[in-house]
Amino acid sequence: MIKEFWLCFVPLFIAVDSIGILPIYMSLTEGVDKSRINKVILQSMVTALAVGLAFLIFGRIVLRFLNVGVADFMVAGGALLFIITLKDLLSAEKIQKAITDHESLGAVPLGVPLIVGPGVLTTILLLTDQHGAVPTIAATVANVLAAGLIFFLSQKIYHILGKVGAKIVSKVSGLLLAAIAVMMIRKGIAMFLQPGPF
Repeated sequence: MIKEFWLCFVPLFIAVDSIGILPIYMSLTEGVDKSRINKVILQSMVTALAVGLAFLIFGRIVLRFLNVGVADFMVAGGALLFIITLKDLLSAEKIQKAITDHESLGAVPLGVPLIVGPGVLTTILLLTDQHGAVPTIAATVANVLAAGLIFFLSQKIYHILGKVGAKIVSKVSGLLLAAIAVMMIRKGIAMFLQPGPF
C-alpha cells in the first residue's frame, strides 16, 4: 500500500508542480490583504481537491459508458499529457497575469487550473487504472495539502530559490512529467499488442 501511494504521489507531485507555479501564485496574490491570504489558500485547496476527486469518480464512469479501455486511455492520456507538458516546457510562462476577482482567486485560477489542471486530471485517471482508487485518492489529497503548505511558505521558499531557481525546478519537473507521459503511451501500446480474444 505504501509503495502504491508513492508510485501515485510522485507523478502527481510533478504534475501539480507547486514550486513551478509559486511565482504565478505570488504574482496573483500581490496586493491581497494578508488577512485574506489564508482564506485564498484554503479556497484553492478545497476547489482543487473537489475537482480532482470528482473527476476521479465520474471520469471512470464516463469512460465505462463510452466503452473506452485502459489501453485506449493510457495512449490518449499519455499523448495529451506529453503535449501539455511540452507546451509548458517551451513557453516562458504558464499563464499571463490578469485582473483577478480576489473573492474567487482561490477557486479560479489557483485551485483550477493551476493546482489541478488538465495534466493533473489526466494523471489521476491513469494512476487510478494502474494502482487503484485508494492510493490515488490518498496521493491526490497529499499533493493538494503539499501545494497549500508551499503557498503558506511561499515567501521563504521564493527567497531561497529566487525567480530563476523556481523556473529551473519547474522545467526539470516538466521534463520528468514528459518522460512519465511517454512511459504511459509505451505501456498502452504494449497492452494493445498483447494477444487476447477479439
